[in-house]
Amino acid sequence: MAAPVAQSAAPAAPPARTKRNWRSWLLRLALAAASGFVFYLSFAPRDLWWLAPLGFAGLGVALRGRRFWGGLGYGFVFGLGLYLPLLLWLQDFLGRGFGPAPWGALSGALAAYLGLAAACCTVVARLPGGPVWMAMVVIASETPRTWWPLGGFPWGRVAFSQPGGAFTPLASIGGAPLVGFAVVVTGFGLAALLASAARRDRRGLRLPVVATVVPVVAGLALWPTIGTGAQAGTRTVAIVQGNAPDVGLDLMNEAPTLRANHLTQSEVLAGQIRTGAVPAPDLVVWPETATDLTGADPAVDQAVRDLGVPTLIGARYREPGQPTQNTEFVWTPVTGRGASYSKQELVPFAEFVPARAIARWFTPFVDDTGDMRAGTAPAVLDVAGTRVAVPICYEIAYDYVPRDAVRDGAQLIVLPTNNGWFGRSEMSYQQLAMARLRAVEHGRAVVVSSTTGVSALVEPDGTVTQSTGQFTPASLVGTVPLRTQATLSDRLGAWTEYGLVVAAVAAILTGLLLRSRTRATSTTATRAG
Repeated sequence: MAAPVAQSAAPAAPPARTKRNWRSWLLRLALAAASGFVFYLSFAPRDLWWLAPLGFAGLGVALRGRRFWGGLGYGFVFGLGLYLPLLLWLQDFLGRGFGPAPWGALSGALAAYLGLAAACCTVVARLPGGPVWMAMVVIASETPRTWWPLGGFPWGRVAFSQPGGAFTPLASIGGAPLVGFAVVVTGFGLAALLASAARRDRRGLRLPVVATVVPVVAGLALWPTIGTGAQAGTRTVAIVQGNAPDVGLDLMNEAPTLRANHLTQSEVLAGQIRTGAVPAPDLVVWPETATDLTGADPAVDQAVRDLGVPTLIGARYREPGQPTQNTEFVWTPVTGRGASYSKQELVPFAEFVPARAIARWFTPFVDDTGDMRAGTAPAVLDVAGTRVAVPICYEIAYDYVPRDAVRDGAQLIVLPTNNGWFGRSEMSYQQLAMARLRAVEHGRAVVVSSTTGVSALVEPDGTVTQSTGQFTPASLVGTVPLRTQATLSDRLGAWTEYGLVVAAVAAILTGLLLRSRTRATSTTATRAG
């Protein structure tokens, strides 16, 4: 009798645990991406500052119980959810000539910083006070990306989502780093609070509640301390917004148009001053690079004489035989061109090109872009009897530029900028939000003068009193207070940032040490068993 033939076993169904793991991974991935997008929605032009801690709460939930590599992936996806929409204005600049590659590459590079920060968060999450250490790690990651690579890119820092919310007054105490820390610790505290509530762990609620509530209460309690009154008189300031064509990269060929527009708008403003249609200003401000300048300029001389008051003129300036500089000049009706400040923080691939041979693979206009020469002096000028800080455009994103000027006696901050490159995008509003935060950080009024908008007058508490639309010729005239008192943030300087970085590094090292000891103990116990 023949032996029965063995039937082949049917393939085993995937274990239910594997299905649950995949489902959990996909849900966490979706949560990380959605949380990054929620964080993006907290940035200008929307006034939704409270979404920022909710975005970090979502990231905290996604990271809960994860290890290093999982944290790296979820943090990177969170970063993409933030930076891809936040930096979409790069498409108005570069996209018309080179497609989405630069926008995607920069967004990915910045997302990598958040990925590494989230990975390190998994190391410190189990330390006592986990939400606090996690927040320190996230804010500490902003320091290296402000400087590296290629001079860094500070856009999208957590604090820049907070120009007028509950956390904003903390800028007067510890600057942008403290504001960012408060936002993130609130978000991670909320995530820990939700986890404790889900476990019905009443004992574990205390720290999450403190982390969630204290930063908000502290910020709100500080609002009455934000001074706005004049301490050294006032100045009536006029802004000249000449406008420019909305042509993206081709704006580099429109320098004569930009110059002509600002001369024309200056003539309009001078007429309004003569007829009394607007108050006579003490100071007039032109935007960044509103004209090219190589020597004497009779047309600008005449424009300033017609205005009748000292004027700050933004120019691409080149001395014979020297590289071009991005410079702001003091120009007076009597003596003409005088003292100047040249931009220190130049924009990579726009004002200088690092590694040109490699850059040709990524940017379409490398051979048309000469390397500007960076300035070295503090961003401060004396004009119209006033000590004025003059960070130029991109420099408002760097803590040290306005801070050094204020510590050098600046009573007012003037921000000349050329946003004509970026179309009708959110970029100009994002920059205005930075200026509003700097107003509170330094206790100074801020005058934003843009070629194409948004130009604005900002009070020392970050309130916008006047503003213009985009891509329209316009002038603003208003009175701003001059202030001399140094905020605690200015007195502490960079020590707040350095303290957060040192604490974050110490927490990471402690977390790694404890994890190593735990593994060693587990291995010993396994062998003994």
